[in-house]
Amino acid sequence: MTFPFPSASPLDRRAFLLQSALGLTLSAASASAQSNKTRRILLRSSWQTVNIGDIAHTPGVLALLEKHLPEVEVRLWPSRVDNGVEEMLLARFPKLQIVKDASQLKAAFAECDFLLHGSGPSLVAQKDLVRWSAETGKPYGVYGITLGPSFVPDSSGSQTASDDATAKTIAVLSNAKFVYFRDSVSLAFAKSKGCTAPLMEFAPDGAFATDLRDDEKASAFLKASGLEESRFLCCIPRLRNTPYWTIPAKKAPKDEKKHARNEAMKEHDHAPLRNAIIEVLRQTDLKVLICPEDQTQMSVGKELLYDPLPPELKARAVWKPDYWLTAEALSVYTRSAGLFGNEMHSPIMCIGNGIPAIVCRWAEQTSKGYMWRDIGLGDWLFDFDQEADLERLIPTVLTLAKDPKGSKVMAQKGRSAVLKRQADTMAELKRQLMV
Repeated sequence: MTFPFPSASPLDRRAFLLQSALGLTLSAASASAQSNKTRRILLRSSWQTVNIGDIAHTPGVLALLEKHLPEVEVRLWPSRVDNGVEEMLLARFPKLQIVKDASQLKAAFAECDFLLHGSGPSLVAQKDLVRWSAETGKPYGVYGITLGPSFVPDSSGSQTASDDATAKTIAVLSNAKFVYFRDSVSLAFAKSKGCTAPLMEFAPDGAFATDLRDDEKASAFLKASGLEESRFLCCIPRLRNTPYWTIPAKKAPKDEKKHARNEAMKEHDHAPLRNAIIEVLRQTDLKVLICPEDQTQMSVGKELLYDPLPPELKARAVWKPDYWLTAEALSVYTRSAGLFGNEMHSPIMCIGNGIPAIVCRWAEQTSKGYMWRDIGLGDWLFDFDQEADLERLIPTVLTLAKDPKGSKVMAQKGRSAVLKRQADTMAELKRQLMV
């Protein structure tokens, strides 16, 4: 063995060996302590509670963290958990810490190792990621968002891209340790705009992992409505633009341009659903439940789907007149034969639980619907801006209704693709936490 000081005495050499051994021991102890340290994630999520899909983002990601990183402590930094959502989350995740005030947020910034931005229609909490990075210098990642041009109405009422807003978003994303986009169109857009995050990939919306249940409420509702397990389909209406101005709690001014667009397109966008309902009722012995995903859709479903049904068929259709929370809705969906409609997150929750689901979309809904194509369910994706897709909806819904076994196989195909991506993304998050 060659020593760094060849002329040193045996005593010096012995001291050097002892010092080296001590250094190795301390390094090993430090590494062991680091590996045994409790990791903490601050989850920025829970954007609003008037939509069961927006609610579902949070329990979905929480369920993924619970499954794949059970040793990690999670704190939720929400925008809103009112209307019974906090109680619903804590019933499923009793150890969850919810940040409710400035002092708790300060503690979370000091004690958490990583900020995870949850799924959403955009980089919803962009300013909070900037704040986290500036105040802590700690890493952050983005999980399952849609990204596209930031739009502002021009003088004619059409929409034009705001390049400045897009550039700011790309800059924030570029500083993330990873960015997972919930559709391939968003991923391609980010790359085209020069995003330089070290890892950018497709990963499905976190809501796929939602496993909330309220079986008691669901059973009572099904019994009262005369619906039997696996003997009904669900159908969800939606206008082109969510009329938040009709929700008193939102205190939103009426957007006349969006309202006009809704009125112009509502029959176009619901006639295919209504005709599909009619054919299911005529050609099968299944019933159809017309139900909401957000608080604006009960009246839409009544006006455009339920009321116009032929009188002889209406008795086998059920219209839900009130809003529900995610747990009850999912307990109903999982007892259905499948779902179709103009929404996104109820289908997401269905596929995540092995229930067949058809998605109908249009340009106003951004590119999120394309995740159906990304997980192998392109045959169940319909673009209502394309005439050919309008024509193929009824036969596809009838196939779903008449071939439950084949439909379940197809749903499982999509679910398997989701599960694979979930495992891969959680492994990456774990790797980042151990750095």
